[in-house]
Amino acid sequence: MASNLETLVTVFGGSGFLGRNVVRALAKREYRIRVAVRRPELAGHLQPLGRVGQIHAVQANLRYPASVEAAMRDSQVAINLVGTLAESGAQTFDAVQAKGAETVAKAAAAAGARMVHVSAIGADENSPSGYGRSKASGEKAVLAAVPSATILRPSVVFGPEDQFTNRFAALARISPFLPLIGGGVTRMQPVYVGDVATAVANAVDGNTASGATYELGGPEVLTMREIMEVILAITGRKRMLISLPWGLAKMQAMFLQFAPGMLKLTPDQVMMLQSDNVVSDAAKSAGLTLAGLGIMPESMQAIAPQYLWRFRAAGQFQRMSV
Repeated sequence: MASNLETLVTVFGGSGFLGRNVVRALAKREYRIRVAVRRPELAGHLQPLGRVGQIHAVQANLRYPASVEAAMRDSQVAINLVGTLAESGAQTFDAVQAKGAETVAKAAAAAGARMVHVSAIGADENSPSGYGRSKASGEKAVLAAVPSATILRPSVVFGPEDQFTNRFAALARISPFLPLIGGGVTRMQPVYVGDVATAVANAVDGNTASGATYELGGPEVLTMREIMEVILAITGRKRMLISLPWGLAKMQAMFLQFAPGMLKLTPDQVMMLQSDNVVSDAAKSAGLTLAGLGIMPESMQAIAPQYLWRFRAAGQFQRMSV
C-alpha cells in the first residue's frame, strides 16, 4: 500500500483561515502538499506547518483555467476551499464559487485525481442569496466533472482568526451595543475550524462515501442572540443587544457594503441571515455529519475562550489571571 508520502494533494485556497488548518491536518498525516493561491509569495506562513519540503506554494487563479491545470499536474487529490462572503471586482460569487469550482473539478478530472470540495450549509439553487445559489451551482459542477467527489457543507466556522466571533468581540470592545439583525432569531450550528479540517483530511484518506454530501455542524444549535451572549460572556463585557428589523438592516447594508473591515455588511449577507444555518435531519439520518465521520465536534464555549482572551475587559482579565 502506498504511503501518504507518495500522495500529492493540491489545496486551492490553502492560505486562508480554513486553508491553514487543512494544510496543518494534512501535514500531520504526512501528505505532500501543494498550495495553489493567487499570491504564493504571501503563503510563507504555511511552511512551519510541515517538514522541510513537504509544503510548496504555487500560483493559481480560478478565473484562469491554465493556471489551475498547471497546479494540478501530477496530483492525486484536489481540495477546493476557495470562496468569498462578499463580492469585489472580478471576484464575484459566480466567478469564484460556481465557475471557479467547475474549473478545479475539470482539472481534477483531467488529471485523474480525487476531489474534496468545501461548500456551505445553505447552498441552494433557489436561495434568495447570490452566495447560496453560487454555492449550489459549484456543487453541481463539481459532481458533473467528478461524480465521486466528496462535498462538505460546514455551518458558520469559528476559530482563531475567524471573521465571525472575532468580529463581534472586536465590535463589543468599541461599541456600547451589538445589533441583532432580524431580532437575532436565526439559528446556526457553529463548527470549530479544526473539526472541519479533520473532516477534509478524513475525506482525503478515503473515509467518505463516493459522491456524498456531508453537513458539518457543532454540538449546539444557537440563535444569533445566544451566540452574541456567549461572546459577551467570554470577553467579560456587558453590551446592549438591539434588535434590527429586516427592512432596516437591508437599508443599512446598502451603505455598509462599502465599509471596511468588521463594519462591512452586504444586502446578500442580510438575505443569508433570513434562513437557519443548521445540519438537516436528512443528513443526520444518513450519517452524513461529523459524527458519521467519527469526529466529536468541539463547542464554541470550549474553544473560543482560548483565542478571545485578548478582547476581555481589563477587570475581567485581571480576575481571570490571579
